[in-house]
Amino acid sequence: MRFRNAIHITMDNYSSAFKMLLYRLVVGVLIFSLVYVILQLSLSVIVTSTELQTLKDLVGEFFRALFGGDSVRLESFQTDFTGALTDFLSLIARNGGAIAGAVVGVCLMYLLSRFLNGLCTFTAASIMNDRMGSFSRTSFSSAFFKNLGSAALYEIIYVPVSFVYDALSLAGCWFLFFYLPSFLPTWGFVTIVLALSLTIALYICLQSLKMTLISAWIPSILTGREKVAKGLGASIRSAKPFWKRFVTFLTANYLIVAVNVLFGIATLGSALLITVPLSFLFLLALQCVHYYEDNGMKYFISVHNIVGAEGVPAQEIDTAEDSLEELNKKINEPSDNSDET
Repeated sequence: MRFRNAIHITMDNYSSAFKMLLYRLVVGVLIFSLVYVILQLSLSVIVTSTELQTLKDLVGEFFRALFGGDSVRLESFQTDFTGALTDFLSLIARNGGAIAGAVVGVCLMYLLSRFLNGLCTFTAASIMNDRMGSFSRTSFSSAFFKNLGSAALYEIIYVPVSFVYDALSLAGCWFLFFYLPSFLPTWGFVTIVLALSLTIALYICLQSLKMTLISAWIPSILTGREKVAKGLGASIRSAKPFWKRFVTFLTANYLIVAVNVLFGIATLGSALLITVPLSFLFLLALQCVHYYEDNGMKYFISVHNIVGAEGVPAQEIDTAEDSLEELNKKINEPSDNSDET
């Protein structure tokens, strides 16, 4: 029921996908421009060097000699290429500080992009929460500036913690992929595919675990009016059904991967402009549904469809002729099922 309700809520907030897309495109252009400037300033000495140009020329000569059958040039190529590569590596060693600065700058830009995109995600969650709680349609700009303080603090905590978690997850999966084949039967290419499959499964499980632990964080800030840091602690310590949430996020992640890969291949990547923002919306909808259900709160799926705890329609609520004001009065009445959760 929770999964189905999250799908309905995602479709009800479909317009937010285009706002998120436009916002992320603007942020993407901004970050790309800053990265380009950083790389241009830091690596201009290397990019414009004669050593790099010599390497490029030698690579071009190699392929021309290879396809042209120039065996004489191919015999002397290794010596020339080794000398040019040695000169290029020496150039890199002399400019190690600039390269390190470029790496640090790119990493900072990556964290900045996650921070800015996270503000958009928090805004979409706020719009969704208003829709579920009172069936109101909040504008993107209004929700953005109204929650800017909480969203910024949330991202300041979330971005570095998530970055470390994701980096450790990727490192663990990397080592697993290279060491796992030694424990599997030697079936050649099949063994590599099996190891890759298990590695992807582990990464998706780790991401699902992260989403489960923080699933109540944003809803507790928006709905429960918790402080940002307190909301994180409450989400991690939540005594509500862990496995139910974990299974839904695991299923959602596999579904998101399958849908994005399928539509991406079928449309040569163009459909990803829609499916990726919808994926974020769906994960937000799952978080909100879990929070409302676990706390026995009623919420709107549609204007005349109010849902209570555990996805059961709220008892004795006749909404067919009610105005939105009357509906909001009814949805804020204590749920008959609130004691059961």
